[in-house]
Amino acid sequence: MLRAPSKFVRSWLAAVAVGSVLVGCGSSAEEPTADKARPAPKTEVTVEPIKAATQLTDVNGVKVSLAKQPERIVCLVALCDDILTELGIVPTATNSALLAHPRFLGADQAKKVTVVPGGFIAPEVEAILSHKPDLVIGLGDTHGKLAPALKGATTFWAMQPETWEDSVGYLRDTAALTGRTAEGEKAERAFRTKLANAEKAPSDKTALIIYGSDENFGVATPEADVTASLMPRIAEYPWKSRGVEGTYSLEEILAQGVDVLFVETMSFGGGDGKLSEKLAKNPLWSKIPAVKNGDVHEVNSEVWAKGRGTRSMGIVLDEATAALR
Repeated sequence: MLRAPSKFVRSWLAAVAVGSVLVGCGSSAEEPTADKARPAPKTEVTVEPIKAATQLTDVNGVKVSLAKQPERIVCLVALCDDILTELGIVPTATNSALLAHPRFLGADQAKKVTVVPGGFIAPEVEAILSHKPDLVIGLGDTHGKLAPALKGATTFWAMQPETWEDSVGYLRDTAALTGRTAEGEKAERAFRTKLANAEKAPSDKTALIIYGSDENFGVATPEADVTASLMPRIAEYPWKSRGVEGTYSLEEILAQGVDVLFVETMSFGGGDGKLSEKLAKNPLWSKIPAVKNGDVHEVNSEVWAKGRGTRSMGIVLDEATAALR
């Protein structure tokens, strides 16, 4: 049996909340059918005006208070890089590789942004403070422990998105704090329009997003994964969270007849190969319709698993809808 990755490992791998887990043996093949997602409401394209502010309560109830509009922002989570790019701001320092994507800054410009040492899990506090940041943005369940060390020297903002609506809310909040209200409204409108257009012609194909680095891999579910939260709106996506210890068996995956498979390969800095190639060693894997028909798509994990902002989600929609046609 393939082991379910823990919440810590999911944060380490993809900087996202834990989804349900795909394993090679286990529970009944009937439950996903019963849990099949109902049609989602259509996305509203109208964007409410954003008002500049130095104090606010964010979409998850966290209070943020600044003395002035922040000019030097350090990103410890890729969502921050995504949001700042949408607002026309370059972070002072970052902790992700998202900016190197051609639809963000691109490789050459991204090299000019300092990388915070220590990795995603343990960024160095001294290195963060050396940039004299006005604001540091991190992931709540991973970087919240840094807050005491940063207190008094800067403002730490812990984000914790679980759905695309959360990500849009964080975009709006950041636009308000930075005074980039017009840019925020424009980015939100562009994303909502793209999602609404995708919803007009949803695919009847069954899709699945899996993530991981080896045989211990998981299923991204709409309840706790921003990218997966888009999927029920554009395809059949019958995967529901079963909690931290929940599992899906390969038999269940086979029973659902997955037509299109998106694979987020995670790495720890080395070229360890694609997750789909590793899973090809499992005889059950080859029986999945998507595998049989060559409809397995290795996607950019920086965008699909880590980005989670409106720009990343726009890229996901472009790639997903093309694959689901």
